[in-house]
Amino acid sequence: MSTPSRFKKDKEIIAEYESQVKEIRAQLVEQQKCLEQQTEMRVQLLQDLQDFFRKKAEIETEYSRNLEKLAERFMAKTRSTKDHQQYKKDQNLLSPVNCWYLLLNQVRRESKDHATLSDIYLNNVIMRFMQISEDSTRMFKKSKEIAFQLHEDLMKVLNELYTVMKTYHMYHAESISAESKLKEAEKQEEKQIGRSGDPVFHIRLEERHQRRSSVKKIEKMKEKRQAKYSENKLKSIKARNEYLLTLEATNASVFKYYIHDLSDLIDCCDLGYHASLNRALRTYLSAEYNLETSRHEGLDIIENAVDNLEPRSDKQRFMEMYPAAFCPPMKFEFQSHMGDEVCQVSAQQPVQAELMLRYQQLQSRLATLKIENEEVKKTTEATLQTIQDMVTIEDYDVSECFQHSRSTESVKSTVSETYLSKPSIAKRRANQQETEQFYFMKLREYLEGSNLITKLQAKHDLLQRTLGEGHRAEYMTTRPPNVPPKPQKHRKSRPRSQYNAKLFNGDLETFVKDSGQVIPLIVESCIRFINLYGLQHQGIFRVSGSQVEVNDIKNSFERGENPLADDQSNHDINSVAGVLKLYFRGLENPLFPKERFNDLISCIIFHSTAMRT
Repeated sequence: MSTPSRFKKDKEIIAEYESQVKEIRAQLVEQQKCLEQQTEMRVQLLQDLQDFFRKKAEIETEYSRNLEKLAERFMAKTRSTKDHQQYKKDQNLLSPVNCWYLLLNQVRRESKDHATLSDIYLNNVIMRFMQISEDSTRMFKKSKEIAFQLHEDLMKVLNELYTVMKTYHMYHAESISAESKLKEAEKQEEKQIGRSGDPVFHIRLEERHQRRSSVKKIEKMKEKRQAKYSENKLKSIKARNEYLLTLEATNASVFKYYIHDLSDLIDCCDLGYHASLNRALRTYLSAEYNLETSRHEGLDIIENAVDNLEPRSDKQRFMEMYPAAFCPPMKFEFQSHMGDEVCQVSAQQPVQAELMLRYQQLQSRLATLKIENEEVKKTTEATLQTIQDMVTIEDYDVSECFQHSRSTESVKSTVSETYLSKPSIAKRRANQQETEQFYFMKLREYLEGSNLITKLQAKHDLLQRTLGEGHRAEYMTTRPPNVPPKPQKHRKSRPRSQYNAKLFNGDLETFVKDSGQVIPLIVESCIRFINLYGLQHQGIFRVSGSQVEVNDIKNSFERGENPLADDQSNHDINSVAGVLKLYFRGLENPLFPKERFNDLISCIIFHSTAMRT
């Protein structure tokens, strides 16, 4: 290899090395920038967290004050009430008032809890974030000092490698030069030996002496160049060994820095950051969870009070609160007139017949009124049960309104539609009001009838005692003295059915074939009775009848009788409707076949959709 090309190769090696070292330097600078940028981002994040919790603390404080004002506003209104005086006296309140007081106490409790939460944010959580920010900055500075030291050490190793490499290149170049000179001397020696091989008798003595002197000179030069080459070769080998050792050490140092030291530096910057942030956020979580726990404890107390909303105990407690208003008055006493000392009903012979006739009239009237009033009572109770079913429907679960979506897009609120604007609720309230109106009408009718029965019963009992009847017996069997009992009417029994097919809980087609009746007697008779007496009756097929009367009518039809044959409305219309419903409900194969059920439902849905549109 010529010297210019060898020099060019050396320059390329040096340039490649310097380029590689330059890249490492740029990486070290970039690493420092990244660590610094990460620290700045952490400090900014911690500052944002401080600002967030500071603002949240302000909101919690304001919310706490508003809750306290709300509670105080309504507590001030209730302190002067009789309920509050009663509460202070014996802690005994009506259950709705108790719920109201507990609700106000819950508001006060939440006010204190939110004030405590605000204090925790300001004096605990925010202080933790400030400390974490200071620690992060301090850790970065310490890590930066260590990083600078490691960078300096790494650059020293790289510079040392450069020096050793240059030394190796220099000694190797000298070794190559000495080897070249040695080869040149060996060539001269070969030429000289070739000349000395000519015949001696052709060479003069002087020339022979010169040749011998020249050979000796060449041998001495060769020996010197051989020694120089050996020396330079040894130096080159040592330099190459040192270069290889330094190269291995440098690669190991660079590898250690990038794989281990750099990771340790990042760990130094992160020292305590995540653990401290974990503690700070867990402080926030603990505060929020304890707030929820306290809130749930208060809500559990309110829920217990709501479960104890009971009208009967409240009615008793309410009457005890106002004894002067609800205590029964004293009985009216007989006020004699001008010395008349007789204070009992006189049943002497002149008025005895009149009293007996009046007693019979009262007894007959009471029997009729009690039957009528009992039917009204059943209707009232059934209507009341219907109202209770309406008002106790479980429509209070609003959990679907709090189902949060993970989507960041704006979502329409599920509670934008008010409670009363929903069509089903509006319809239900209309039905409820209609049922309530019917209930109060029946209740008034029942109370008026029971009041009349009470007055007539009192007169009846007094006449019974006066006429010597002893204790009161059942009004249907009690007769005044010396009056023969009325003969009781017995309904003419009809013959039992001669067919074996079941009427109730049987098959309609089988019964029609066995009985020969195109329309079963029970259907024809019940519909006839309803047409006669029930078309103006409110609540038919909705209000339940007397179960005893339903069973009696059912048993009569099963025996082949027709209990509704008489043209008298002595049966409760709701009981008759109940028998008809019971018959159709018990059929093995319903009037509307099961295989047509889905088709009928589809028609109803289509009709309902058309009505809505």
